[in-house]
Amino acid sequence: QVQLVESGGGLVQSGGSLKLSCAASGRTENTAAMGWIRQAPGKERDFVAAITWSGSRTYYADSVAGRFTVSRDSAKTTFYLHMNGLKPEDTAIYYCAHSRAYLAGHYFGSTGYDYWGQGTQVTVSS
Repeated sequence: QVQLVESGGGLVQSGGSLKLSCAASGRTENTAAMGWIRQAPGKERDFVAAITWSGSRTYYADSVAGRFTVSRDSAKTTFYLHMNGLKPEDTAIYYCAHSRAYLAGHYFGSTGYDYWGQGTQVTVSS
């Protein structure tokens, strides 16, 4: 089992910034990557960003590339999503998720992840 706990969501004005955190614990020895997935009201979950467990590679959705940055601490226990230049269309519940898949193609869909956090709400006002 892997436990994931997100924090850092909130209400911010358009153009503002937020940093989301995801604390990982439990059986993490088979982790290949950690991802951030978001779900807007009435929509399906969408890939946002992912980082390999080693931290050597990162992946971003086109809609957030250049504005968001995914990172992790050196102990590999906490993962972050730094969000700059937020837009109203970024409003969603943001989930961190755990993946054991080593092929990067698996990171871009919800099915590539086996453990999920409870989510944290991000609301961007215009």
